[in-house]
Amino acid sequence: MSSGAVNGGVSFWYADDGFPAVREPLDGDASADVVIVGGGYTGLWTAYYLKKAAPFLRVTVLEQRFCGYGASGRNGGWLYNGIAGRDRYAALHGREAAVRLQQAMNDTVDEVVSVLAEEGVDADVHRGGVLEVARTPAQLARLKAFHAHELSYGEKDRELYGARETAGRIRVAGAVGSTWTPHGARVHPVKLVKGLAALVEALGVTVHEATPVTEIRPKHAVTPYGTVRAPYVLRCTEGFTASLKGQRRTWLPMNSSMVVTEPLSEEQWESVGWTGRETLGDMAHAYMYAQRTADGRVALGGRGVPYRFGSRTDNDGRTQEETVEALREILVSFFPALAGVRVAHAWSGVLGVPRDWCATVTLDRSTGLGWAGGYVGSGVATANLAARTLRDLVLQDSGQGGRTGLTGLPWVGHKVRKWEPEPLRWLGVQGMYATYRAADRRETETHSAGSSRLARVADRIAGRH
Repeated sequence: MSSGAVNGGVSFWYADDGFPAVREPLDGDASADVVIVGGGYTGLWTAYYLKKAAPFLRVTVLEQRFCGYGASGRNGGWLYNGIAGRDRYAALHGREAAVRLQQAMNDTVDEVVSVLAEEGVDADVHRGGVLEVARTPAQLARLKAFHAHELSYGEKDRELYGARETAGRIRVAGAVGSTWTPHGARVHPVKLVKGLAALVEALGVTVHEATPVTEIRPKHAVTPYGTVRAPYVLRCTEGFTASLKGQRRTWLPMNSSMVVTEPLSEEQWESVGWTGRETLGDMAHAYMYAQRTADGRVALGGRGVPYRFGSRTDNDGRTQEETVEALREILVSFFPALAGVRVAHAWSGVLGVPRDWCATVTLDRSTGLGWAGGYVGSGVATANLAARTLRDLVLQDSGQGGRTGLTGLPWVGHKVRKWEPEPLRWLGVQGMYATYRAADRRETETHSAGSSRLARVADRIAGRH
């Protein structure tokens, strides 16, 4: 049924909104006050907040292809309050510090929505919150535990629903419960990244595209076309970090794949419900994520081939046919009435995964090198919080600001060991996701109320516990 779908071409979001005209590459050596490597959400938001706070700063963004070529132009459009590593930060720095981090993420959803409105960026934002469903007894047990866990981090407005209330919001086949938070919104990823790129240029940021950075060292960003020298060099490369000299084992480029359907008819939407246009997830170990697009499609994603040997990245988003079919099966499993709906587009992207699965923001004051990322798939909102934090760290270090609430958050300056060399990391990631999928199958078949022990094995392989 997926035959005839567009495969790759970066993403459906670009097919929908059009490819940008590529900005001029770097033309020889240059200098700046801050050079940002990477033209995705993290880099562009950082440029935006730096120029708003200190308009006199000379800020340059270097992007290897075009702004939003990576995860920022391929994601599921979940602007939500999840952040990778919160429990570990609670263990390392205390519960109160992790609660402050979570509150900052809750506020970040509001921040992005309000800035886009103030700046006139139309990114198809719809604040429907985030709905996560359970479809087996084991998933329901995890859902209830997850719900309670979120409340323990200070979320007062989260709601827990049974089967009937869930069906009133969305008719997912076999759903036995769900949890909903208002701290989430649907966005169109490419409209967001294009809008940010135009914003920063209007503020006077220099953006060079088609300019791959091959090496970052103190006060230098090296490209084939010249070197940009600056007191601060900020690495905002997420899943493409492994391509930089000396960074191959820093963050693992994990693949995530997506499909989008043709537009649904009014009758088909009637069969599905989903009138609140919440972003939709589930409690499977190999989980899915979805949104109802502004033009009436279902965009749905999950892990396909999770990792390519040697930390390689994809070829413009092209996706294996078996992955497309697996995602289509999830779609029909959730919404049987959509069995005849055509998949219009499929694509993949990479996200950055640190060895301990913790997102981080750092500025090394001795070298001027900074970085942010390792979002593990929660980057649409987290990138904004990271950018504001990088802004504060740069202003503090340069004597233009002091400590702020953001610079004191527990993810700032967090250090993590590198990934294992090949073939160990390839074997580990393949084994981890094979085990998660086996755990999901077993829970579906047995209807056991407890999580499969296989999932705990996979968690240990991953280093999540």
